[in-house]
Amino acid sequence: MTAALPEYYFRVRENGAAVFRVDTENRQRRIEMDQIAVLNIRNGEIKPQGDRVLSDADMKVIEEWMAERRALLAARDMDDIHRAVDHMNLTAQWAQSKATPEQLEEITDTLLLAMHDLRSVLVRKKADRLTKAGD
Repeated sequence: MTAALPEYYFRVRENGAAVFRVDTENRQRRIEMDQIAVLNIRNGEIKPQGDRVLSDADMKVIEEWMAERRALLAARDMDDIHRAVDHMNLTAQWAQSKATPEQLEEITDTLLLAMHDLRSVLVRKKADRLTKAGD
C-alpha cells in the first residue's frame, strides 16, 4: 500500500460515482471513507449526501474527476468503434475462408440487417455534415 492515500475516492457507478472523503487521521489509524456525494456523469448533477454542504475544494475535485471521466469514457467509445471495424474485417475474412454453409445461413440475415442499419445511419450523418459544411 502506498504511504499517502488520496483525499477522495470515487466509486464508479453506471451513470456516475459515489464520492467518499478518505480519512486516515484517527486514533485507530484505520482507513475511514465518508460518503459525501453522488454524481451523475450524464447530466452533471452533483448531490451532496444527506444534509452535507460541499466545500469549494470538494466541488473542484469532483468537477475535475467528472471531466477526466468523461474524457476516458469518450476515448473508450472510440476504441470500441475501432475494435468493431476490426471485428467486421475479421468477420469478412471468416465468411470468405472458414465459414460453413450452415454457419453462414445462421448469421447472414442478421448481419445484413445490422450492416444496412449502420450504413443508413452513416450515410445520413455524412449528408448532414456535408450540408452544414456547405452552408
